[in-house]
Amino acid sequence: MATAYEIKSRPSQPAAWHKLSSLWHGGEEVVQAGLPHSQLAPAWQILLLGDGSPTRHLRLLTGEPIEVDVIDMSAIGMSHDQAPSLIEAVPGPRLRRQVWLRTASGQRLAYATSWWDASQVDEYLQNRSLPIWDNLSRLHSELYRDIQGIHYGHSPSLEAAFAEAGPFWGRHYLFWHSGQPLTLIYEVFSPYLRKYLGPMQG
Repeated sequence: MATAYEIKSRPSQPAAWHKLSSLWHGGEEVVQAGLPHSQLAPAWQILLLGDGSPTRHLRLLTGEPIEVDVIDMSAIGMSHDQAPSLIEAVPGPRLRRQVWLRTASGQRLAYATSWWDASQVDEYLQNRSLPIWDNLSRLHSELYRDIQGIHYGHSPSLEAAFAEAGPFWGRHYLFWHSGQPLTLIYEVFSPYLRKYLGPMQG
């Protein structure tokens, strides 16, 4: 059964989200070409630059179900919200959703922020306690994950949340559905995943 979350409705003062303070970032051309293995090891590139479901990948890596902790649902109106410029592709007024992705045993593995057309979010996130991919799969939606950027940087708040020292790797992408942009997603992965993927640098 879906859990009810109160949507904060003050667009002028939305809660903060955990954006990386960038040390380096690459655009679509870097995503397509890949990075030198000395900068990011192949296994990490598959996770960050591949177009598969991160929750599916995390489940396969850990052998545990991946659960979602929703920490914020904020109405942000037409604000750009310090998001990647692709937010302009998402019709407004917009809603911002923030979650932790964790194992069933409680280990946080990733953080994600997504921006939605507020008028459509209930249609596509019918169970807000489930990962986005699980919600959309239940609707049998045809989707395309269009990765547009990769990020490397610091975040004191994510260091505290992951209990891991930065810097961190993240990415942002658009989900397309029926030829239209559905949501913009910004994800950051915990260095804890070295347990499964090995060192970040080759």
